[in-house]
Amino acid sequence: MGYDSDLAAKTVSAREAADSLDDKSNLVLGMGVAMPPAFMAALAERARERRGLSRLNLYYMHGSKAATETILKPELMDVLKLNVLFMSGHDRAFAEEGLKRGAVWVHFVPSMFHQVGRLLTEQIRPDTFVTTVSPMDRSGHFSLGTNPDYAAELVRKAGRVIVEVNRNMPRTFGENLLHISQVDAVIEHDAPLMELPSHAPGPEDLVIGKAIAALIPDEATLQMGVGGVPEAVLAELRGHKRLGLHSELLSPPMIDLMRRGVLTGEAKTILRYKHVFTLALGNADMYDFMDDNPSIVGYPATWVNNPAVIRKNRDMISVNAALQVDLTGQVNSEALNGHQFSGTGGQLDFVRGAYLAPNGKSFIALHATAKGGTVSRIVPQLANTTITDPRVDTQFVVTEYGMADMKGRSLSERAQALIGIAHPDFRDSLAAEAKAIGLM
Repeated sequence: MGYDSDLAAKTVSAREAADSLDDKSNLVLGMGVAMPPAFMAALAERARERRGLSRLNLYYMHGSKAATETILKPELMDVLKLNVLFMSGHDRAFAEEGLKRGAVWVHFVPSMFHQVGRLLTEQIRPDTFVTTVSPMDRSGHFSLGTNPDYAAELVRKAGRVIVEVNRNMPRTFGENLLHISQVDAVIEHDAPLMELPSHAPGPEDLVIGKAIAALIPDEATLQMGVGGVPEAVLAELRGHKRLGLHSELLSPPMIDLMRRGVLTGEAKTILRYKHVFTLALGNADMYDFMDDNPSIVGYPATWVNNPAVIRKNRDMISVNAALQVDLTGQVNSEALNGHQFSGTGGQLDFVRGAYLAPNGKSFIALHATAKGGTVSRIVPQLANTTITDPRVDTQFVVTEYGMADMKGRSLSERAQALIGIAHPDFRDSLAAEAKAIGLM
């Protein structure tokens, strides 16, 4: 049975899709790479012209550059209410501009990543979901490509589903397929996919990466965040054997280990021989490698990031970054100077899941200082900021000056260990602060 006639019947222009939205309704967009640029441009035009749209509640995670060129515009903020569950640099810059003008343009919605699908479908109840997909195959299926994350749930539960077909979106497998019969409208628009700039690990990253990699055994299953430290860790693992992947994020350094035969998945506990992800963010080479690759499978964050699922992986290793750690082991990875910097994302999901796994380990990595060495990232107390990981969940904290294991240690022992991996210039002042607040 052919589905071309169904596709033709549901194909509309981006303007028609944007005009189909009801006033004062709830709209959810795909995140990151999956944000639909043609639809967003048409939505911005409708909002600018006030064509039957007085207010629209908009939800998404990790805004793309295309968002800055379309919906992230000051003149649209009286029509579009932006509710963001994880801030990208683009969202952050726009939020800061609003605050400078005395306005809140970006409304942050806290959530752990494994709960986002439920939050969006049960608490928000989306009227419309719009995301980017790969072209329809002969069986009538589109693929969510780089972004099953919350999309895999919303395509089943949103009131209406609109897809923007982009030939550059890779066709991937897992719980990642959407049939033409489940789609209300189709926009056709080819555009380069969002890419993540590559930054070579710095000297501190390399030191931290080597220390973490030394504690990762062969046949371990990995979850890595984004940034210099995870890249440094993955580079150090090139001599390892039979590693597996069960990760929120799929990134280019992981593809390198797949090509080298290091990441094979053959020793994994669940989904052997499969590289599991819930969102991918990289470059054109990575997207090309993913396309039609049956070893790479995407599943919703509700499953991938669920600590009860993560814990099933033997030797599960989680590596994530932080902005600050206090002397009791509390971790702030998402707020800076009183403002939302990113989001909880999946960090706490994997911190908990990895430690619960047989022989699992969770690492929180950070440089010892910021602002050119003038500010310590190890602080006496996290005050007036967000706690991403409670102290009861933190395991290993790593800086370029060493590693401290929080598990089984008293508050006094934690403080001493963390002072020991702080920058030497701040150790005396941290010790004095620890004594002043009764930690030592």
